Amino acid sequence: RPNSVLARQRVKRRMVRSVLSKPDKLVGWWLLVVAAAVALMILIGGATRLTDSGLSITEWRPISGAIPPLSQRDWEHLFGLYRQTTEYQVQNRGMSLAEFQSIYWWEWGHRFLGRAIGLLFAIPFAIFWATGRLEGRFWQTLGLFALGGLQGAIGWWMVASGLAGRLDVSPLRLAVHLGLAIIILGYAVALAAKALDWPKQPSALNGPGWLVPVFLGALFLQILLGAFVAGTDAGKAYSDWPTIGGDLFPRSYAQLSPFVVNLVENHATTQFNHRLMGYAVALFALHIAGVGFRRGEGRARNLAFTVGALALLQAILGVVTILNAAPLDLSLAHQAGAVLLWVTGIALWRAEVK
Repeated sequence: RPNSVLARQRVKRRMVRSVLSKPDKLVGWWLLVVAAAVALMILIGGATRLTDSGLSITEWRPISGAIPPLSQRDWEHLFGLYRQTTEYQVQNRGMSLAEFQSIYWWEWGHRFLGRAIGLLFAIPFAIFWATGRLEGRFWQTLGLFALGGLQGAIGWWMVASGLAGRLDVSPLRLAVHLGLAIIILGYAVALAAKALDWPKQPSALNGPGWLVPVFLGALFLQILLGAFVAGTDAGKAYSDWPTIGGDLFPRSYAQLSPFVVNLVENHATTQFNHRLMGYAVALFALHIAGVGFRRGEGRARNLAFTVGALALLQAILGVVTILNAAPLDLSLAHQAGAVLLWVTGIALWRAEVK
C-alpha cells in the first residue's frame, strides 16, 4: 500500500492539475471519439497496406482529392496514372479496371477518413475554444491537431517512396507513419482521460515508477517492428513456429546490406526480430499483471490484469497468424490487438500517474 507521503503527493498533483485544467465531460467525450476514429484509421491503413492498395492513388490533393471519380473518364485517367507505377508494371500488369477500382477504394477510404478526422477535430475545437471550455488545455489539444496535420504529410512522403523503383512503399517510412499514428492515438486517449478526470477513485500500481513507461516504450518498438513485417510481406515468408525457416535462428538473418536495409527489408530479420520482441513484451506485461496482483489498487490493479491478459492473447494470435501464413483476417486481428493493448497501456499509465 502507498505510504502517507506518496498519498499526499498524489493529492497535491491532482489539485494542481485541476486548477490548470478543470474536468469537462463534453470535451473528454469529444476527445474519446477522436481517439476511436484514429484507431479505426490505423486499422483501415493496415488493410490498405495488406491488400496492396496504398499506391493506387498517385497524387496528393488534400482538398480536391476528397471527391472520388464520378465518370468513366475519371476512372480511366486515374488508372492511367497507376499504370505508370513500378508496382503495376512489374506486379500487376494486365490488371483490369474493375480490379484497380477494388484497391482504389481502400486507399481513397483511408485518405477520406483522415480528412473526416480533421473536421471531427477542428469544428468542435473551434466551438470549445470560443466558449472558453479549452482553458488550461488549449495548447495540448492544438498540439494534437498539429500532429494530425504532420501525419497527413508523412502519409504522402510514405506513398511517394513507392511510386517508382519499388513494388511497395518504404518499410521505414511505413513504420514512421504507423508510429506517429500510435502516438496520436495514445495522446488523444490521455487527453480524454484527463478531461474526464478519470479515474475518479484512488488508483495506483504501486510498483517502480519506470515500469509502465518502459513497457509502453517496448510495446511501441514492437509495433514498429510489426510495420517492417507488414511493409515487406514478411509474415507470409515463414509459416513455421517456434522455428523460422526450419531453424531456431534464421540462416539469412544478415543477408542484405547495408545494415539498415537488412534491418527493415529482410524477411528473415524483420519476422525474427518481431517474434523476439513479442516474447519480451508478453513477459513484461505478465510481470506488470503480477505487480498489480500483489500491490495494486483501484483501476490500476484491474488494468494491470487486462494488460497481462491482452499481451498473452496477442502473442498467441501472433503465433496463429504465422502458422497460417498471415491471411488478411488474422493479420488485421493481430493489428487490432496491438492497438487495444496500446490503449490499455496508456490507460494504465494515466491511472498510475494521476
